[in-house]
Amino acid sequence: MTGTSDNKTVPPQHTGAATNTVFSIMLPSLKESRERYYQAKARLLDVNHWHDFAGPLSANFTLTDDSGRELDHPAQEGDHIRINLPGPGSKTGDGYDWVAIEQIEDKTTSSGKTAYAAIRVRPSVNPQQWHGKVAHFYDPAATSSFVVELTGRCVKASVYGRNEKPNTAPPGFWDKVRNTLIAISASLGMSKPQWKSLVKGLVK
Repeated sequence: MTGTSDNKTVPPQHTGAATNTVFSIMLPSLKESRERYYQAKARLLDVNHWHDFAGPLSANFTLTDDSGRELDHPAQEGDHIRINLPGPGSKTGDGYDWVAIEQIEDKTTSSGKTAYAAIRVRPSVNPQQWHGKVAHFYDPAATSSFVVELTGRCVKASVYGRNEKPNTAPPGFWDKVRNTLIAISASLGMSKPQWKSLVKGLVK
């Protein structure tokens, strides 16, 4: 269980940019690392509080159903995440970027010394409109995989971006320009501090 592209949670890289953001800690004992892992897994699934874990400069994440209604439960496959990025929002997304949770994994070996939990999301339409246009700065080929792992006394959190290309399909000129600028900035490393803060917040 490496959390890399060898794991089925993280799709193969075919086009556009790929990003990896990783943070790990070593605990004094297996008991402490297990406790920290289960805390990290709970935080991973607690999407509504990712902003709190990542710090005040991060985006805000809100879990919703497939109609855009806010939810207050651990993330589930089929849920959506409404993302409020700093700066101008997407008109297609009513001011937000949207992703859908397409896969959640949760695995523990019989020994209890290794465990793995992951959420994979993909850009989606605005569930409050359902007009068929993806409301995110990346096109729908892109994915983000959020992973926490236990390996002995090590607990690791990671974010893996794959196939990241600008979404130029929205009908409005402004959204095309916005999406391209944000996607290019992200590929140049501008999103790295956001994900670095999140992975640290998940395991600390």
